[in-house]
Amino acid sequence: MIDIADLATAFQARFGMRPRVFCAPGRVNLIGEHTDYNDGFVLPMAIDRGTAAAVSPRQDAKLRVWSLNLDETLERDLGNLGSGRRGSWSDYVEGIAAALEDRGIRPAGADIAIKSDVSIGGGLSSSAAFEMALGTALAAVSGNTIDRLSLALAGQTAEHNHVGIQSGIMDQFISVHALEGHALLLDCRSLEARPVPLRLGDYEVVVCDSRVRHTLASSEYNQRRQDCRAGVELLGNVLPGVRALRDVTLQQLENHRSLLPETVYRRCRHVITENSRTLAAAAALEGGDAATMGRLMSDSHRSLRDDYEVSCDEIDLLVRSAQQQPGVLGARMTGGGFGGCTVNLVLHRNFDSFRENVSREYADAFRIEPEIFTVRPSAGAREVLF
Repeated sequence: MIDIADLATAFQARFGMRPRVFCAPGRVNLIGEHTDYNDGFVLPMAIDRGTAAAVSPRQDAKLRVWSLNLDETLERDLGNLGSGRRGSWSDYVEGIAAALEDRGIRPAGADIAIKSDVSIGGGLSSSAAFEMALGTALAAVSGNTIDRLSLALAGQTAEHNHVGIQSGIMDQFISVHALEGHALLLDCRSLEARPVPLRLGDYEVVVCDSRVRHTLASSEYNQRRQDCRAGVELLGNVLPGVRALRDVTLQQLENHRSLLPETVYRRCRHVITENSRTLAAAAALEGGDAATMGRLMSDSHRSLRDDYEVSCDEIDLLVRSAQQQPGVLGARMTGGGFGGCTVNLVLHRNFDSFRENVSREYADAFRIEPEIFTVRPSAGAREVLF
């Protein structure tokens, strides 16, 4: 957990002002992977890890941002923001500032200190937490108000234009809209969302961070989007009204399988079945049926591994090891894939043995110590008083 008082003290020592502090959470997606950019359904929950931004106004039009994690400072003239795509954290800073201005929120000059306890590239949406904390801070210190949906869309625009990742809306949406104690069932077409209470009984949500970040994740993510678009175009020729894979049933896909290249067919099959699993998972949680939730999570991982092909050896071992432990209902990869984290439903009293056994097996295989920890459903972006 980030110590807000320590962050404020560090800010004051560096910039000489008492700041306001804003926080935004990372997220773990319980189920519904790679469905968001297909107009489908996702079931994420915000976690009790995220990004905090301490901020105070400046008298000029400069943006000075200090990353405590990297111990780096960048300065930008708000009247001359870059176009991004440097492969640096500056892309996110420039991107969110530019996206806010595009929405009529003109950022004022500010000093900002940023600290995060979400691992970068781990599939827990460190980027969205960063964008939403920074965006909330910039809007507030500039004397503007921005609704949560507009802020989420600004973060997505920053990802698209300045970072170069054609992400869906899920990560930013949950980071600002989350309710404590709940997951969120989000319809990524209508952007309507329903809070889903986490009725897990004696089970808890456990994250296993593989500490593996394969460099092909970004390029393969964009390739999967292209595969899905190809499927929509081919199926749309025989299924009028199809705008996204969300509009296609599994029976329709099977009926027209011959129209699709094998790889495109399997990508489509994952998305269509994952949408069904996500809706079933929300119903299971609302009914307190943790066993069904766990089974659906494990089914999801098989589909992501075999049909969507976004897993990797390290993640597959974490999932297999978890499924062999007593008191585990389900396990799956979470996030874009090719490394990062898994999410698991683990009986509370079995957590210590789960962590010990999975860590040992993983370290023996890959000579890497995973980080294994529980997460709790947190509230969305907000100002923190201290």
